[in-house]
Amino acid sequence: MSIDVKQLRKYVIQPSLKHIGLYSAAAENLLVLTAAQESQAGKYIHQLGNGPACGIFQMEPATHDDIWRNYLEYKPVLRETISNLDLPNLWGSAIGTAQEMCGNMYYAAAMCRLHYLRVPTPLPNEHDTPALALYWKRWYNTPLGSGTAQQAIDNYRRFV
Repeated sequence: MSIDVKQLRKYVIQPSLKHIGLYSAAAENLLVLTAAQESQAGKYIHQLGNGPACGIFQMEPATHDDIWRNYLEYKPVLRETISNLDLPNLWGSAIGTAQEMCGNMYYAAAMCRLHYLRVPTPLPNEHDTPALALYWKRWYNTPLGSGTAQQAIDNYRRFV
């Protein structure tokens, strides 16, 4: 079972991206593709096995923490906006924690978008699924990751 992608778009991705002021159709489709590939559109909220990745976008804690330390630290307005999405009392932290992405899809979507925001290359065209998949592979999964752009295309089409 997975999350219905139409509902994921409407009730999680779109409001999260709009809340942080980073909505675009390309970003929306890229996050849908990322969730489709990384967690089978929300089937998994934590990496299987002993892996550390959290949430439906399967972001690793090191990536999450790097965004807070080396990006949000220098963007006070955006930092405050992101802070409004997290629930620090749940995890006993003044800032968001990677574990929160497992249960807070708004926060997970915002953090995924921030990861892509730091990429020096503009987002591909919203309708170009192969380009979105290559972008995911290069900047999210990385060349060291086991996923392939073709898998991401196939999963995106399967869930969308």
